[in-house]
Amino acid sequence: MLRRLLLLLLLLPAPALAHVNLAEAPIGRLDLPWWRARWEWSLQEKQADPHARIIWLGDSITQNWQRQGGHGYDDFLPVWQHYYAPYQALDFGFKGDTTASLIWRLDHGQVAGLHPRLTIILIGANNFGHPHWDAAMTVPGIQSVVRLTAKNLPGTHIVLLGVLPSIRSAWVDAQTRATNAALARIYTGNANVTFVNLSALFLRDGKADPGLFIDRRLTPPDPPLHPTSEGMTLIAQALAPLVREYAGP
Repeated sequence: MLRRLLLLLLLLPAPALAHVNLAEAPIGRLDLPWWRARWEWSLQEKQADPHARIIWLGDSITQNWQRQGGHGYDDFLPVWQHYYAPYQALDFGFKGDTTASLIWRLDHGQVAGLHPRLTIILIGANNFGHPHWDAAMTVPGIQSVVRLTAKNLPGTHIVLLGVLPSIRSAWVDAQTRATNAALARIYTGNANVTFVNLSALFLRDGKADPGLFIDRRLTPPDPPLHPTSEGMTLIAQALAPLVREYAGP
């Protein structure tokens, strides 16, 4: 899907191309069988549980809430069951999704018919990966995600999480900091959107703590990006007051 979109963009006249921000463009991934299957599953999930009080929207970090790997550090489901299952929460995290793919999902009915009290958004980390979209592209993409969420869920309060720290490159670190700083400025004082930067939870001596990420324990190992169950517990604990405030006891 992304390849086809890029080919179409090459056919655009130069002035039009100059104004296209792919991080804001709706880019589906239906050409990937597993992604299509998860998409269809997510639509069935929302129909089966239309009274969810909390929705999580995001990428693989969010999808990991449902993972129980059996090693302790990758057993996330118990954390979800403790903090979010009592709210009939729905987990709409898709591995590898950028802002563009989340925009596509929102455009195609991801949350249609739902009426959650609280929606938690964690997106943007993959923009800095293979697409190599910088903060200048990513921030408008995240803003588009927030606008579409608010449009489709007018009764929800949105908690927008900052992009979490990772250990990938100095460039990614710089884009992460720039993105979070921009989002903090944009959403300060917004009555419907609460921006929360949880970066400090994952830092030790000013750098991302590798012990709070599962990736180096995988086979083969990857650069640290995905929090361990301990890291996800820290996230849930930090958000608990907001969950109580907006989703109820």
